Amino acid sequence: MELTLLGTGAPDGLPRPHCPCAVCASARGARGRAPTALLVDDALLLDLTPGAVFAAARAGHSLSGVRQVLLTHPHDGPAVEQPPSLPPAGRVPDRQELTLITGHRIRAVAMDAPGTGYEVTSPEGERLLYLPPGAAPAGLAGRAAEPYDMVVCDVVARPDAVAGLRAVGAVGAATEVIAVHLDHDAPPGEQLHRRLAAGGARAVPDGTTLPVGHYRAVPDVPRRTLVTGGARSGKSLEAEQRLETFPEVVYVATGGRRDGDAEWAARVGLHRDRRPAAWRTEETCELVGLLEADGPPLLIDCLSLWLTDAMDRVAAWDDARWADGGEEALRKRVAELVRAVRGTRRTVVAVTNETGSGVVPATAAGRRFRDELGRLNAAFAAECEHVLLVVAGQALVLRG
Repeated sequence: MELTLLGTGAPDGLPRPHCPCAVCASARGARGRAPTALLVDDALLLDLTPGAVFAAARAGHSLSGVRQVLLTHPHDGPAVEQPPSLPPAGRVPDRQELTLITGHRIRAVAMDAPGTGYEVTSPEGERLLYLPPGAAPAGLAGRAAEPYDMVVCDVVARPDAVAGLRAVGAVGAATEVIAVHLDHDAPPGEQLHRRLAAGGARAVPDGTTLPVGHYRAVPDVPRRTLVTGGARSGKSLEAEQRLETFPEVVYVATGGRRDGDAEWAARVGLHRDRRPAAWRTEETCELVGLLEADGPPLLIDCLSLWLTDAMDRVAAWDDARWADGGEEALRKRVAELVRAVRGTRRTVVAVTNETGSGVVPATAAGRRFRDELGRLNAAFAAECEHVLLVVAGQALVLRG
């Protein structure tokens, strides 16, 4: 089965008409995206969008052989002109099946938002799942499924759709996940590709033709990633976005509880509210055991609080105790953590603070913490495939 993406943008396209935002301003020329429409084996058109005939011609295809046109979502605004060469566009009722004269079988998949998804099976047996913008399949919980060869969906706006499909086995190790319905809330340029690759997905330009069911190495998900940055730089959000397509994640909060501190409780609440409900939280600084055990991905937030606890345990804040075995004890604890990171089989994303960029702490204990955090960050980063520095909400790739 062969799939041609006539467009890969949101229903209004990218850039949006008359939108002055930075993403739309930069989405010009090759970075522009027409509304998403899929042409399957030159016989099936999923979503009829303005200029579909010309988009097909630019991609080296013709719509003259299309036998069926199906819509996935309500189309706002003026009606799209129906090319005379195409059959009338329609929708298949949820869970109903349609068979084309070409042998393609189409099953309508119920969504959790307005619209219809379509599962397309070729005469040879390749399977494609296409989802409308802003939607995920409904009723996946507890239902085992065979992996699709390709899933085409709104990865940026609905990463939980990919997570849900992974949870039931519908997205497997060899499933190719293609991001479409890209809007101006998607990061521009390489930032988009980096975020998608972290979840095992990718985006392609309009007009791309892809074989469905031919094995292609899917994007490698890095096993270990370190995200560093200053206060309120967006580093925690960046770390969370790297794991949002996974069905289960263990969020390791190294800060623990601070009874009676309302401001700290508000900070923790903000973090918790933006995390997927399926994620599990563990409040602990015992990272070595978690890293050595098998299990779902770990998100560790953050190493600076882990170091604070480690220095508390060896009384490293006191000059005399530091000189009398405290430094050696801390080095041993850090070395144990680094060895565990090196040997872990789990996917790990860790957050830390970038420190020592100008302000010199006024106390010896403060300067000691600054120096030890710098050493910890360097040792941890040396074991990671990906290292990111987040500045003003923008992630700069240092490694990977």
